[in-house]
Amino acid sequence: QVQLVESGGGLVQPGGSLRLSCAASGSTSSIDAMGWYRQAPGKQRELVATITNGNSRMYADSVKGRFTISRDNAENTLYLQMNSLKPEDTAVYYCNAYKYSRGRRYDYWGQGTQVTVSS
Repeated sequence: QVQLVESGGGLVQPGGSLRLSCAASGSTSSIDAMGWYRQAPGKQRELVATITNGNSRMYADSVKGRFTISRDNAENTLYLQMNSLKPEDTAVYYCNAYKYSRGRRYDYWGQGTQVTVSS
C-alpha cells in the first residue's frame, strides 16, 4: 500500500504562484510513476502532469509552460510548481501514484487539496 498526503493549496490571485507537495509513504519502492490530477466543480477529473521513475515528464496542454512537476526521491515527495495561475486552474488537485503488478495497474490517491484562483 501507498499513502499520499497533499499540501500547499490555497487562494491566490490570477497571475500568482503556488507549489503543491505530496508526501508518499508505505511501499514507495513499488511506485512506477506519480502525477497530479485536478477536478473542477461539475467537471471530470483530468490529468495535469506525470513523472516517471526515469524522470520523463508529461503535461496537459492547458498547463504547459506554466506548471512544473518534480520529485525528491530521497524525501519521497512529489511537487507541482504552478505559475501564472488562471481562474480556470481552480480545482481540487489530487496526487496520484501507480504501479504495475502482474499485468495490472494499481492506483493510489491522496485526499486532494483545494486551489482557488480569484481576485
